[in-house]
Amino acid sequence: MNDSATGAASGTDPDGVDVFEEHRPLLLGVAYRMLGRVADAEDVVQEAWLRWSAADRAAVRAPRAYLVRTTTRLAVDRLRQIASRREAYVGPWLPEPLATDVEHTVEHTVTDGAERVMLAESVSLAVLVVLESLSPLERAVFVLREAFGLPYGEIAETLDRSEAAVRQLAARARRHVAERTPRFEVDPEQRRRLTERFLAAAVEGDLAGLLAVLAPDARLVGDGGGRAKAPLRIIVGADKVARFLAAISRTPIPDPEFVPLELNGGPALLVTSEGRPYAVFALEAADGLVRSVYIVSNPEKIAHLAR
Repeated sequence: MNDSATGAASGTDPDGVDVFEEHRPLLLGVAYRMLGRVADAEDVVQEAWLRWSAADRAAVRAPRAYLVRTTTRLAVDRLRQIASRREAYVGPWLPEPLATDVEHTVEHTVTDGAERVMLAESVSLAVLVVLESLSPLERAVFVLREAFGLPYGEIAETLDRSEAAVRQLAARARRHVAERTPRFEVDPEQRRRLTERFLAAAVEGDLAGLLAVLAPDARLVGDGGGRAKAPLRIIVGADKVARFLAAISRTPIPDPEFVPLELNGGPALLVTSEGRPYAVFALEAADGLVRSVYIVSNPEKIAHLAR
């Protein structure tokens, strides 16, 4: 990255705290898309802070470029370290749900409507699941280019690769994601209504109601991580998905509460038991039907939603 003068070190911010806090939402956004877990993203950003606080900040002319570069490299290293952890995971692995409403999103500074839509799609569960199948470098290039629009030259310097190599990585990652990510429901209001119909039928165990909103080839992906009850394999087919949901609706839950919220850019439902997060339901919809149902019940991945 060509660092242009921005006054990283000034008399008003000798420790670099203000500069870092200004860019923290961006860094969390990059790290979360790279790693799929809030805790891992926060760890990486904390390490980036330690690097920044120890750096010769007077020599850094573009703090944003420096911090994005540091965070991305740390995230790539973390991805390689946790590869074996993912391989040993019990059942399907899903990203940790992220609150993306205006109040809670790590990118609360994003106000432009079109930019917000783009960022929301890049953080959707469907896209993050596909990103899991990319190499760490492909994932980094995709996140920096497609989600945040960084120039190829800056990405090349960030990853210490040639611009030509980065363009190849970007093309390969884009093609992979496009082939494996279904189209999104473009009308937010229609998506919201569909979600409400689905969740009402799921809570009531209404088999007919579920079949009415599920696509014929709908699938259900559950992530319990071996710490909570969840299907160990992906369930495929509207009838099987509907019957599974109807069955779990009859499972007694102590003092249940159902909280609608926005997760990963779309409507979702948080189920709590005795005030603690119990499970999260999120959907992927297209053409007026539910294509995928994601259920995250691993307590490690939903505990932060209690906040």
